[in-house]
Amino acid sequence: MPAVDPADPVDVTTHRSHLIDLTPLRVSPPFARLWAGNTLSGIGAVMTNIAVALHIYDLTQSTFMVSLVAWFSLVPMIAAGLYGGAIADRFDRRAVALIASVVAWLSTVALATVAWGRFEAVWVFYVITTVNAVAATIASATRQAITPRLLPVSLLPQAAALNGISMGFMVTLGPAVAGLLVAHVGYPWTYTTDVILFVFGFLGLWTLPSIQPERGPDGHVVSGLEAVRHGLRYLRDAPNIRMSFVVDIIAMTFGQPIVLFPAVGAMILGGGAMTVGLLTAAYAVGGIASSLLSGRITGMRWQGKAIRAAIVSYGLAIAGLGAALGATTVGGWSVRSSDFADVNVWGLAPSCGCLVWAGASDNVSAIFRTTILQAAVPDEIRGRIQGIFTVVVTGGPRLGQMFAGSLAAVTVTWLPPFVGGLLVVVLVWVAVARVPSFRDYDALDPRP
Repeated sequence: MPAVDPADPVDVTTHRSHLIDLTPLRVSPPFARLWAGNTLSGIGAVMTNIAVALHIYDLTQSTFMVSLVAWFSLVPMIAAGLYGGAIADRFDRRAVALIASVVAWLSTVALATVAWGRFEAVWVFYVITTVNAVAATIASATRQAITPRLLPVSLLPQAAALNGISMGFMVTLGPAVAGLLVAHVGYPWTYTTDVILFVFGFLGLWTLPSIQPERGPDGHVVSGLEAVRHGLRYLRDAPNIRMSFVVDIIAMTFGQPIVLFPAVGAMILGGGAMTVGLLTAAYAVGGIASSLLSGRITGMRWQGKAIRAAIVSYGLAIAGLGAALGATTVGGWSVRSSDFADVNVWGLAPSCGCLVWAGASDNVSAIFRTTILQAAVPDEIRGRIQGIFTVVVTGGPRLGQMFAGSLAAVTVTWLPPFVGGLLVVVLVWVAVARVPSFRDYDALDPRP
């Protein structure tokens, strides 16, 4: 049984501080253990993602080849999210998450083995990262479907803010450690460090109680492709959930410039791997800051309006990044050097500032999008909808890598974030205006 009955109300109205509310960690020890384990293992996972991008770029000197990691893994990852969510709605969610995590860990072991053996054919990295993406998608969808079974509905925004802290640590420490390890001890030790950190994720899952999915009113259980179709049909009739996916896809497709960072570090700002680590960490610092100051934010009632404002802010920040890089390039201040001592500080500082702004805005959006999904969707179908959500939040950045990498290959490196950020602002405002129920979504009356 969960440590806390999700139906039991918990009074959070007395939290008046601007600092993050830690109540979910106090009232639900299983959630606290899951959160801690996922944070530690996630740091290693992000570290490996950065290392793979740097590794492929070192081998090919091509941003487009780096972006192919996203191309090859996209379709399998979508299938994994859809079908994995159906599995989470049929079987013990703890067991599903454990098995998927084991497969993801073994793929990390494979990366380390390839690096130590110096078998550095690029296609091998594409295969291994695709397997990892599939397993991680299933594990993530299942873990997210578990959270509402461990906490009352009233604490879901606070739990989402804590997950923002977790994600912030992942994408702050992960890239920073990756940059240091790649620069000083090489790729084999970088991947091996992830193998070790991954073990902590098993501890959080292993100590959970068995979490059998609830059944619908008629008790009927569907499986296989019919379960997937049932989830998609539900989404068709859930405009608020659907729109939360749409606005995130827009933001990530046109406003995700991370695939450009290796080229930025090598050809525009200078500094190589260290600059890549700083740029990625700056984004995470914004996310951490907004979570640490989320005490009042998580009590907002009109969550649809909050999401719109946050994503518009995100788009402006990404356009600002493109402008900063463009000014460095057009002004003739670009630095072609992998030595961090040669980095262009005047270009790096505003770029990092825009990424801090973007990270804070994205995290606020994520807090409310996650809350709407977990509060409005019934448990018997939550795994499938969470699977679609996981496809969106992990597949969206891959679409973004495809957009940014492909556009940069035929134009200039700074153009994708500049144009993409402006597109995010316009498209999100138009999309939300077309769905008034999402714009006026009321946290006191959660409806899908």
